[in-house]
Amino acid sequence: MSRAASRIDGLRLRIVLKPGLVLGPGKADLLQAIDETSSLTAATERHGMSYKRGWTLIREMNSGFAGPVIETRKGGSGGGGHAALTPLGRFVLERYRRMETDAAEAVATAVADLRRHLRKPVKKKSSAPTRRPAK
Repeated sequence: MSRAASRIDGLRLRIVLKPGLVLGPGKADLLQAIDETSSLTAATERHGMSYKRGWTLIREMNSGFAGPVIETRKGGSGGGGHAALTPLGRFVLERYRRMETDAAEAVATAVADLRRHLRKPVKKKSSAPTRRPAK
């Protein structure tokens, strides 16, 4: 499930694995973007976050799990580094996405029930002036 889909579906899953290590949609989306682009820079740009913020999230995961979730190689003098998920990183991402899907399926009926009780949007009046009937 993508980040946009989880917003639409009404569910944003955050798992507190231990104090200081929370796995949520932001970290999962970052891992997925790294997997798709092979670049931490491209992954952070895709999600509108700073490179520093991306590294902070990766460091949190790398230090919280039994091993690193991504591996990086520095590029040459012109840049061009490489980032890739480790087998553990792929497991973390796949397991989180499965939990996201399972949770969305489990609450779908309840979310639909709640949405049936939402206030209906108020129709906006037109901005054209209204005429009063002549007396």
